[in-house]
Amino acid sequence: MISRYNPRTVLAFVHDVLAAGFAWLIAYWLRFNLSIPAEYWPSVTHTIIWVVPLQALAFWRFGLYRGIWRFASLPDLRRILVAVGVAALLIPLALFMFQIKSTVPRSVLVLDPLLLLLIMGGSRLLYRAWKEHRFGALATEREPVIILGAGGAAASLVRELAQSREWRVVGLLDDMPTKQGRDLYGIAVLGKLDSLASQAEKLDVKHAVIAMPSAAHSVRRHAAQLCADAGITALTVPAFDDLASGKVTVSALRKIELDDLLGRDPVQLDDAGLHGLLTGQVVLVSGAGGSIGSELARQIARFQPKLLILFEMSEFALYKIEQEFTAKFPQVPILCAIGDVKHQAIVDKLLNLHRPAVIFHAAAYKHVPLMEQGNAWQAMRNNVLGTYTLASSAQRHGVARFVLISTDKAVNPTNVMGASKRVAEMVCQSLHAAAPADTPRTRFVAVRFGNVLGSSGSVIPKFQEQIASGGPITVTHPDITRYFMSIPEACQLVLQAGLMGEGGEIFVLDMGEPVKIADLARDMIRLSGFSENDIKIVYSGLRPGEKLYEELLADDEHTLPTPHPKLRIAQARSVDDAWIETALAWLNQDNIADETEVKLKLKTWVSEYAPQSPQAE
Repeated sequence: MISRYNPRTVLAFVHDVLAAGFAWLIAYWLRFNLSIPAEYWPSVTHTIIWVVPLQALAFWRFGLYRGIWRFASLPDLRRILVAVGVAALLIPLALFMFQIKSTVPRSVLVLDPLLLLLIMGGSRLLYRAWKEHRFGALATEREPVIILGAGGAAASLVRELAQSREWRVVGLLDDMPTKQGRDLYGIAVLGKLDSLASQAEKLDVKHAVIAMPSAAHSVRRHAAQLCADAGITALTVPAFDDLASGKVTVSALRKIELDDLLGRDPVQLDDAGLHGLLTGQVVLVSGAGGSIGSELARQIARFQPKLLILFEMSEFALYKIEQEFTAKFPQVPILCAIGDVKHQAIVDKLLNLHRPAVIFHAAAYKHVPLMEQGNAWQAMRNNVLGTYTLASSAQRHGVARFVLISTDKAVNPTNVMGASKRVAEMVCQSLHAAAPADTPRTRFVAVRFGNVLGSSGSVIPKFQEQIASGGPITVTHPDITRYFMSIPEACQLVLQAGLMGEGGEIFVLDMGEPVKIADLARDMIRLSGFSENDIKIVYSGLRPGEKLYEELLADDEHTLPTPHPKLRIAQARSVDDAWIETALAWLNQDNIADETEVKLKLKTWVSEYAPQSPQAE
């Protein structure tokens, strides 16, 4: 039976059997003042052959060998206590029942379990201590580190880093007064977070670990700033979701990233509702090779759709997402469809053949300066005509839900891109309103949000390239601000909005607090291990169509709450759709309209559109 277990289990069992025999002998030895009389030696030898097997059976039956000595803890000690206690009760009973003709002093029956408990428990704890501190002689070669936070994550981190070859925890800092001055697994909580600089100097620490995965992002940002001010490298533990899911352990330290500073509280999704919306359904994502479209596809894949249609105009982008899904989501059936959302025949054929239940329309031209200078006509055709073509086809083919990915730049737009997306919203609102109320109709929903970290065209990749080349970082204006969220969070909220929408709504995501782009640049410089002396920030002036700040609601709009704390509904002004047919005919013309004509048309359709000239700083 033992042979089925690994050698360490066999060794542990042999150790405990020997410990049982040794404890029985020592009990006699102590009973007779360290010298066992000759007349008692027969009693020792006659009883030990009964006692040790009985105790060994108890050890095995009570699961003493399920645990690992290196991680011995209170549950292991509890099992030893129960096994030894039960054996202590059975020994005199067995000696009586089997009529063993040997006199066993009562004190031996009391001393034996106490000694056995001490030997078995002590050897395990000593082994664990040796394993955890086996490099203790080389402690000075391990890097000292301070942990910021003294909660559950910090406790786990202290315990795990005790076995690290690289790190040596020398103290913790926490703002809670009840924790200060206390110990966590023998490591002292030295004071508040603000004392980091003085403690780091005193303890000669060059690294700090921010161990607060469930804290508000403002707290983590403050901790990162304290590390920067103290001139020490900030590390962090994995995100709370990754820890909870068991993907990684708390000791998987990494450097602070931009997401940690701009990060937000986890999104709570209605998983049951999303399963009803997506599981077993045909779902289409347009612009599936882009940053938003590809992440939407990844999020949808979690819900096991019947078929996921990846609709994309770029062959290379579609190839990349196809390769990714083949490797990461082999269980999800996908269809890679190359095509242009403006091409009516291709869209109709695709929807007629596969009959999707839900469409997420992420295909768009989104780069403000590029669309403003010489590409206004293309922006209008792609963002407006493309939306109408896909949305109207969805309506004709009985698609249950159509979710338009919009932008905060559609609010009081000052550029062609933002104004074109506002027209796209109006197209969806008009299609929803025009559908007969007494027949099943497509629920059209638009979702507005600001910039997402790492999306194509965002400032993050640009800043990373500028830092890599030695600078400088170019920022258009010292006061320019933007809203930011991570791509996964934005896509999760898009899915949630798609589920909640009844049709005709414009959902607005809670983007948190706006961030100054100049501050973002400074954070990236610091996270890259440089200072502003190494990488300069220069201001180049606002670009065509660029605003100092973005808004999520137009002046004549207000919002209504929803059951989800991060989603609100914009009560946009009603849409007069008399112009839509004229606009579509104009967009379908063979002649290419120039930028001036496009802006005049936009001003007619979007009254809040106010073209803005570039400003020099």
